[in-house]
Amino acid sequence: MKRRVAILISGRGSNMAALIKAAAAPDFPAEISLVISNKSDALGLEKARAGDVPTLVIESKPFGKDRAGFEAALQAALDQHGIELICLGGFMRLFTAEFTQAWYGRMLNIHPSLLPSFPGLDPHGQALRAGVKLSGATVHFVIPATDAGPIVMQGAVPVSDNDTPDTLSERILEVEHRIYPEALRLLAIGKVRIDGDVCKTAGSGGSENFLISPVVS
Repeated sequence: MKRRVAILISGRGSNMAALIKAAAAPDFPAEISLVISNKSDALGLEKARAGDVPTLVIESKPFGKDRAGFEAALQAALDQHGIELICLGGFMRLFTAEFTQAWYGRMLNIHPSLLPSFPGLDPHGQALRAGVKLSGATVHFVIPATDAGPIVMQGAVPVSDNDTPDTLSERILEVEHRIYPEALRLLAIGKVRIDGDVCKTAGSGGSENFLISPVVS
């Protein structure tokens, strides 16, 4: 049986589209059963509908600071659709500790940096100001702290001296679209477990490949 997944979005749904595309493969172990947006004008809603994925809007603005009230409405929708796993795709709303704890180990997020470096806002600008030579993206489990849950998967890209936040963002987005579906696949087939605060993947091993930057000839 394929695991039933909900994707939560607030905007264009770029990673949502990558997940929907991957899940369309017959052998993918999860199905995207629902896309929920907290904004009725989120561009990702049309992309989801184009992919024949059911959509739902639960406006967060009327709830104001009542996060628990919003989450109660969200949980009711998740229960109604039999959702087992959640993927956040640019979902711009913080959860309460109670909600994240209820979904601990079953809710994924993706962040455009090599966590724990550069959490929060403007990760590309943070990376460039720090002068790092490698940056990338991280899929992690969601916990109450922002961008701080156990790391499931990471992908790296070199940083050029000529990069801007926009050019770095474009390259990292390609990595995001590769690792998010793969992380979901591993979680859906039960190869991911949390040991303390660390995520471990069954069957993972070392690699002889290296990504070194800069490369000087």
